[in-house]
Amino acid sequence: MKAGIDMGAISTGGGQALLDLEELLATRLLVQGNSGSGKSHLLRRLLEQSAPLVQQCVVDPEGDFVTLGDKFGHVVVDASRTEGDLQRIAARVRQHRVSVVLNLEGLDAEQQMRCAAAFLGGLFDADRDLWYPMLVVVDEAQLFAPAAAGEVSDEARKVSLGAMTNLMCRGRKRGLAGIIATQRLAKLAKNVAAEASNFLMGRTFLDIDMARAADLLGMERRQAEMFRDLERGHFVALGPALSRRPVPVRIGAVETSARSGSFKLMPLPEQPAEDARDLIFKAGQDEPARPAPAPRRPVAPPPPGTNDLLAQLVRARPAAAPEPAPEMTEESKAEREAVLDTILREILDDPEAAFRTVAVLYQDFLVRCRIRRVSGEPPNLPAFRRRLAVARAGVDTATAEGSEWGRAMTFAADLSEDIQGVFLLLARAALEGAPCPPDGEIARACGSRSPGRARRLVAYLESRNIVVTRNDTRGLRIIALPDLGWETGPGDPNAFEEPQAPDPQDLFAAG
Repeated sequence: MKAGIDMGAISTGGGQALLDLEELLATRLLVQGNSGSGKSHLLRRLLEQSAPLVQQCVVDPEGDFVTLGDKFGHVVVDASRTEGDLQRIAARVRQHRVSVVLNLEGLDAEQQMRCAAAFLGGLFDADRDLWYPMLVVVDEAQLFAPAAAGEVSDEARKVSLGAMTNLMCRGRKRGLAGIIATQRLAKLAKNVAAEASNFLMGRTFLDIDMARAADLLGMERRQAEMFRDLERGHFVALGPALSRRPVPVRIGAVETSARSGSFKLMPLPEQPAEDARDLIFKAGQDEPARPAPAPRRPVAPPPPGTNDLLAQLVRARPAAAPEPAPEMTEESKAEREAVLDTILREILDDPEAAFRTVAVLYQDFLVRCRIRRVSGEPPNLPAFRRRLAVARAGVDTATAEGSEWGRAMTFAADLSEDIQGVFLLLARAALEGAPCPPDGEIARACGSRSPGRARRLVAYLESRNIVVTRNDTRGLRIIALPDLGWETGPGDPNAFEEPQAPDPQDLFAAG
């Protein structure tokens, strides 16, 4: 089905500025403009015009687009939830084809990045049967795909940038059409911006942003000055869904508005200067008056020469060698390992632990170690990853201490971290002769709810000749590990019991 979205009028020569929705779903869109250029107005026009035709998701850091729900039925998702909750809600959004606004207002920058990454990950990891077309609009995209490290942690930046890269680079095959808007092209990661084929460039003043805008539109550098002269709501459009050559576009009117609105000049209240002083310096009727602070006493200076005397005493006394840490006996080492294993089991007893990032689990692990007063230095992050992979594989203590399992751990050490857990889960089942784990259990071992991702990881392991899969006469799956000489028993890949699907009327029911 072809659908032309009316974005407004062409500034030169008249005529409608139409956006080909079907082409947009295949080619993605980048909107750029300084604050006040009409960028959010453009996104609102696009969302309103296409709302009856395609499912939509808006990642909204300022809460500007929540008003879409009043007229067009968008469900507002408050992002002040756990990452696991957001992933489950995103999966149900794709399942039930409901348009939503992810409201990130009130969260700090790092929380916004983590919540947006979790929600986009839930959309991206949906099963193949749910890959319906969907517009995914990300306002202020430079916050979620920054070109350089900022004040947020490297882990938050990494997961957010990865989610945005998946949206723009790989989202098309999953029906996700990324529409990203940014105030500063120079602050947006280049690999994210480069995936867009359609552009709407608004007013901008910085030379570096004008130069990048001109390069993306195929214009000469001397023509970049035109971006300074664009009026509010005027953009230059280019792309297969818009126009084959750059054309100026004036965005049309919208039916909804942001909650903040636009600020207008207002006359100041007329009042004598004495009244104004009273309003500022005297407590109101509803405000309890605070007593004036007591005057501070002057602090007497310290006796002269005391610091110099202390410094001389320190220099005169030879530095005492630090006491060596008591050497741990085999018994104390065993006790320490048992406590660490107990802490890790407590963490994994939480059903949501399977879907939290390794960094979050590691922080929880360190806090619990301090609470238990575990002796010695806690395991570093690589050692924690290895422990976590073994724990997620469900290996009991007797098996973990055996020489056969040591072979599996040695082999897994050469694998990348994202597939170690899956390999060890299969190795444990093969070593014990247990049925082959179902796709749902394999997905949990890699921190996902998507059986499709589990199938892709098994296929990847087979392509690297790490495992070999086959089916028996009943169609049950058997996975062999040639390098270890082990093989799982037959198992049904679909045997994992997922929670019951919620009522379509309630996207926020527990999954």
